[in-house]
Amino acid sequence: MSTVRQIYKGQIVDLRLENVILPNQVAVTLEIVRHPGAAAIVAIDTQRQVTLLHQFRHAAGGFIWEIPAGKLDPGEAPRQCAARELREEAGLTAGDWVPLGSILTAPGFCDERIHLFLACELSTTDQQLDHDEVLTIHPVPLTRAMEMIRSGDIQDAKSIAGLHLAAAHLGIASSGSL
Repeated sequence: MSTVRQIYKGQIVDLRLENVILPNQVAVTLEIVRHPGAAAIVAIDTQRQVTLLHQFRHAAGGFIWEIPAGKLDPGEAPRQCAARELREEAGLTAGDWVPLGSILTAPGFCDERIHLFLACELSTTDQQLDHDEVLTIHPVPLTRAMEMIRSGDIQDAKSIAGLHLAAAHLGIASSGSL
């Protein structure tokens, strides 16, 4: 049986102290961040260019490279979230969606699960950034994005996972060669 003490509840995270009994019968108090989950999108056009965002992330110390993504709204399905975030952040819609799987971002202390999607058959629409989003959009050849991972230019975990899974789905070797 576990007991929970809420430390902080914000718009994105819920920090709790949870007293639990582990499978080995040891009682521990864990600091757990509860998160509603998110969706992230590898949007690729007919020239095999992916949409990367150069986005300001205060927690990361400045601008980072990443794929479009955002948190799930209450009751929102991951695919709906992906379509909404692609439209809002990148000004794109997609005619074809491929689920690539999901990742746990930091399972030692957080339950956030990010659902990854490949979006194809892209069309432009109006971008609708939130007031706290500071970013620029950059179409980059998928092979170049893979090089950016190897060089350390892309360090964001969801973007690395999404780009690798998309490359594998499309039959592109992770070394960047076709």
